[in-house]
Amino acid sequence: MIRVLFVCLGNICRSPMAEAIFRSRIEEEGLEGKIEVDSAGVGHWHIGSPPHQGTRDILEKKRIAATGMTARQIEAADWEEFHYIIAMDDKNISDLHTIRMKEGVVVQKLMDYVPAPVQQEVPDPYFTGDFEETYELVREGCEHLLESIKRNQAM
Repeated sequence: MIRVLFVCLGNICRSPMAEAIFRSRIEEEGLEGKIEVDSAGVGHWHIGSPPHQGTRDILEKKRIAATGMTARQIEAADWEEFHYIIAMDDKNISDLHTIRMKEGVVVQKLMDYVPAPVQQEVPDPYFTGDFEETYELVREGCEHLLESIKRNQAM
């Protein structure tokens, strides 16, 4: 079982959006028994909160389920549980490196999977207010990440 963890600042906007989109794609591809997905934040501010209303709205508009999701903070033990820890921006990557690093765990930005990306980072809609832009970037990143995992794992 391949396990993927999406990480952003507070786990209420970008990473739960990525988790929901990626889960939807896993189901569409029939890979439920082969790939699992979760999300977390580097900060503790929103632990136990549902995704931001803007995230829920855009996912509902796109007919992607986000029910039952609650924010949590990443912890060192996640490096034992996940094969891929996928961050939304350079600051998340920096924060992840201060928490823990472990050989064999892929730690990269989501946009690193996109050939010739329009942006190198996924902007935080909590601050920009542009959930549509974030959705499009996350969707594209998730598509390429899934293709990479399928290729690397011969799925």
